[in-house]
Amino acid sequence: MPQSSRYSDARVEALLTELASVLEKDNAPTDLSLMVLGNMVTNVINNQISPAQRTTLARSFAEALQASVREDSAH
Repeated sequence: MPQSSRYSDARVEALLTELASVLEKDNAPTDLSLMVLGNMVTNVINNQISPAQRTTLARSFAEALQASVREDSAH
């Protein structure tokens, strides 16, 4: 079941486009892009989430990431 968001699709897409643009501008390879984005997620969790909730949120994030990854051959 799709999860609804309090943020508009336009806002999400604008941020996604801006982040992708930064990585493309730097010609960042896939592994560097993933490392930087992972570090960004870690930073957000460690600096904006209470210590008591960090592990639960990280687990939920990881599960959502796994659920969103397609297994088809497109890349």
